[in-house]
Amino acid sequence: MYRYDEFDRAFVAARIAEYRDQVERRLAGEITEDQFKPLRLMNGVYLQLHAYMLRVAVPYGTLSARQMRMLAHIARKYDRGYGHFTTRQNIQYNWPSLADTPAILEDLAKVEMHAIQTSGNCIRNVTTDHFAGAAADEVADPRPHAEILRQWSSVHPEFSYLPRKFKIAVTGAQKDRAAIQTHDIGLQLKRTDIGELGFAVWVGGGQGRTPILARKIRDFLPEADLLSYVTAILRVYNLNGRRDNKYKARIKILVSEIGAEKFAAAVEREWETLKDGELRLPAEDIAAISAYFAPPQLPARAEGVVNEIAAKKQNAGFTAWHRQNITAHRHPDYAVVTISLKGIGEIPGDASADQMDAVADLAEEYGFSEIRVSHEQNLVLPHVARADLKAVHDRLVEIHLATANAGLVTDIIACPGLDYCALANARSIPVAQEIATRFASPARQAEIGELKLKISGCINACGHHHVGHIGILGVEKKGAELYQITLGGSADENASIGEIVGRGFSPEQITDAIETVVETYLAQRSGHEESFIAFYRRAGAAPFREALYGADARAA
Repeated sequence: MYRYDEFDRAFVAARIAEYRDQVERRLAGEITEDQFKPLRLMNGVYLQLHAYMLRVAVPYGTLSARQMRMLAHIARKYDRGYGHFTTRQNIQYNWPSLADTPAILEDLAKVEMHAIQTSGNCIRNVTTDHFAGAAADEVADPRPHAEILRQWSSVHPEFSYLPRKFKIAVTGAQKDRAAIQTHDIGLQLKRTDIGELGFAVWVGGGQGRTPILARKIRDFLPEADLLSYVTAILRVYNLNGRRDNKYKARIKILVSEIGAEKFAAAVEREWETLKDGELRLPAEDIAAISAYFAPPQLPARAEGVVNEIAAKKQNAGFTAWHRQNITAHRHPDYAVVTISLKGIGEIPGDASADQMDAVADLAEEYGFSEIRVSHEQNLVLPHVARADLKAVHDRLVEIHLATANAGLVTDIIACPGLDYCALANARSIPVAQEIATRFASPARQAEIGELKLKISGCINACGHHHVGHIGILGVEKKGAELYQITLGGSADENASIGEIVGRGFSPEQITDAIETVVETYLAQRSGHEESFIAFYRRAGAAPFREALYGADARAA
């Protein structure tokens, strides 16, 4: 992973000193909250319903064991003993005191971390595939390119005050695990027939009150042209994006209103002035950054398969966990381990300080000290010998992180909702907990198969409900919480926006409604091999509307 140089350390230290002065002036009453707001947002500090919240950047979701231990330390010393991993592969602390936030940033700097550009109308944390550098189906590791984008975008003077926040995702495989079509810019690494590396470029995706999938504006961009082309996209947006209405300020609105072809033509014209200039990436610079992401030396562990077979015969819990939480690695003796942060009845994405420390221990002992944060709010050990999987599973059992549900109905993405967020209209966490408890049976989850369920507490869609196979949106109606159901969304390479199926449900009704949706699928699918999303794309919304609304659906 990337390591700070002297410039990085000096830059982060200067920002902390500046922010400390700003906090002291706010606490002394020398500046108002309105004056302080843009200053704190530049350093990842929000004001939530009950307290300040600090969002810490985890660039492209990659952490070392040492960094994870620091996150645990911060949770224990400055918060209430836990942190919340987010859909942007970051971590949030929900209860720090404002007076402590400069000290937290100083502690983060000790392990080469910060909170810069985790909020505000700037280029946010660049995200990528949480299996990057390990996945068997990968064209190339996307993290070097994510790091190049991070370095280029950090406090970029031209793009620090965009019309609205801006999000970039990069994937290195045909199978999209980074949800690139839901981003302002999505980049997919690919190779030509002669081996040249480059990108397919997608622009104008986003969720929120106007969910739109990105449009591909270039099928192949040479690797060396990455920064110049992204700069051209941002310049066109910065000059033409709406600033008079924040609800229409995202690039997705601009692309939608003028059309993808016209937008692409404007980008190409701007790019002509940039592509042969100083932004062209030299091969030696790409190689230098890529060297930071060289995979660990993985010694052969041929005993792995034998150990797995023996463990499966002896332990049903290990068998279920292996089936759901283990992914193929490019090295045949190794595997990728997903650590679910979706224990049944627990808060999705939360991890205690003790659990974070324990995951750091596992990473050091079995995973070459490397950890990933996924946009699905789970943790990942990307390089674990198959021979060690049973030992890792047993340790995860001890810390209550061995839930075997990755990709299943209880692996729910949920935003903090009305329990924390000042923007929310409804609670997300209790709904997620109740649904997970309803579907807790491992046998039932296995019978249902892959099902992505996502919950947002407001139209801002931080829970990504628009691209859930089943999405739940919390709204407010006449002072009461109400939950709409969307069906048919997906965030992978076959991305789609879910369709609202009908009127909303009360907090008391929503879990029963989700059960009705699931049971309708089980009763009418063509066989166990037909997934929920495949069934929906074949049958449409009609059978679900009929099951949910009966005569009302027929009348409509």
